Amino acid sequence: MNALKLVALDDQDLSILSAHVQDAVLKVGDLEYVPATKRFVLTMNRFVWEAKSGLFRQHNERRQSVLHFDRVLGAKTSGIARDKPDEVLSLLAISFVALDKPAGIIELIFSGGGAIMLDVECIEARLADIGGAWEATSRPFHRA
Repeated sequence: MNALKLVALDDQDLSILSAHVQDAVLKVGDLEYVPATKRFVLTMNRFVWEAKSGLFRQHNERRQSVLHFDRVLGAKTSGIARDKPDEVLSLLAISFVALDKPAGIIELIFSGGGAIMLDVECIEARLADIGGAWEATSRPFHRA
């Protein structure tokens, strides 16, 4: 399977990107905001939802990926212990709330109630797989 590379420039693109990073895992120490370049970066191990599964055998795969947001004016966290860099986070979804289009807030929602709010000039995000794939021992499960 080829490495995934996606760009999001509007809220519809962002929803597609969100679907590809659902259930990605990362450490708190892998979150980086660089105010000088207006960039927020997350290095993660994403579950490869787009991998084909067979009828009798599911294909469970993860890949190391980088997700970054540009044109970020500020970043706030809630429910994330920044003083615990080895704590593992599970990303559930990414959404956008327009304030003064194209500006708004990009919200990253994590399991356990954690969230990151990025104050952005506009939506400009990129997701890229940067490493090889490995077999995941299980498939993420969500209750309705």
